[in-house]
Amino acid sequence: MGAINRLSARTVQTLTEPGRHADGDGLYLVVDEGGGKRWVYLFRLAGKRREMGLGPLRTVSLAQARDLAGKARALAAQGLDPVAARQADLPSPEPAPRTAPTFAAIADAFMDDRAGKRRNAKHRQQWRNTQTTYAANLWTMPVSNIGTPDVLAVLRPIWREKPETASRVRGRIERILDAAKVEGHREGENPARWRGHLEHTLPKAAKLSRGHHAALPYRDVPAFVESLRSRVADSARALELIILTAARSGEVHGMRASEVDLVAAVWTVPAERMKGGRPHRVPLSRPALAILAPRIAAVGPDDLLFTNTRGGALSDMVFEALFRRAKVADVTTHGFRSSFRDWAGDETDWPAAGLVDTVLS
Repeated sequence: MGAINRLSARTVQTLTEPGRHADGDGLYLVVDEGGGKRWVYLFRLAGKRREMGLGPLRTVSLAQARDLAGKARALAAQGLDPVAARQADLPSPEPAPRTAPTFAAIADAFMDDRAGKRRNAKHRQQWRNTQTTYAANLWTMPVSNIGTPDVLAVLRPIWREKPETASRVRGRIERILDAAKVEGHREGENPARWRGHLEHTLPKAAKLSRGHHAALPYRDVPAFVESLRSRVADSARALELIILTAARSGEVHGMRASEVDLVAAVWTVPAERMKGGRPHRVPLSRPALAILAPRIAAVGPDDLLFTNTRGGALSDMVFEALFRRAKVADVTTHGFRSSFRDWAGDETDWPAAGLVDTVLS
């Protein structure tokens, strides 16, 4: 017997290539030339190959198709014809009314489908723990039944007290419910959507803080960077580079031309300037390279790339002056590392914990 359960709920929704696509043990999803999708079960009876239709995908889910095929398989194993049994109204694998899967089922499938996209077992467990801890009331609900009041019941108790966590939980609920809609288990707008929806009910998240390092919410960072680019001072370019690389300010204060490889687009911070005492390689984006390239061309390999008006190293005081001029209160330079981590955790497939050990080490 070959492998079974080869297909996933997301795969059956996204397949477009015409032909038969095996789930295993005789069950196939057939994609017609016109794009229609239907289930068939292939079996042998009295030495002859037979085909049994199980219904279209729009009314029969993957789980139901597997159940129907299993019942037909059991009849065939007894020497009975499942097609004839259905036609004679004998015990047969007629589809039951379709029931939407639970939030838990969609969340698990969502993570499994992304298992090969930088997510490891530890991060998948982190996702599950976040949802079971803070979204427990959603966990066993059919995804089709979840509405705005249910999402607000999750978020309101932690929105002010734990703004970072609440933002992350909201984003994950939104993505899970979006996946449920793609798979045909929900209709209408996503009740966890922020823009144009929850933003009118929940207060705007306060500026986040991690320990004593106040941080700018990551959604406000692009506007702040734009304001920095209107300034010509070395301090403005240094702060922009800190934001682009999620580096510590001290690493940029002491940055020298010899540490940057413009061709490889990598900045290597030597061990003696790292908090952990080991060299650290930082990938450089195009905006970061645009800041560094002209400076490297204008100085010697051992020269500082950012200096104060007297030619010495910058201090964090110059960044505080930039915050005052931009009229941004309760923000610290170090806090942009928190902003970066929150953005990555909410908006990308990188686990936040992994970023602490890699990009932010």
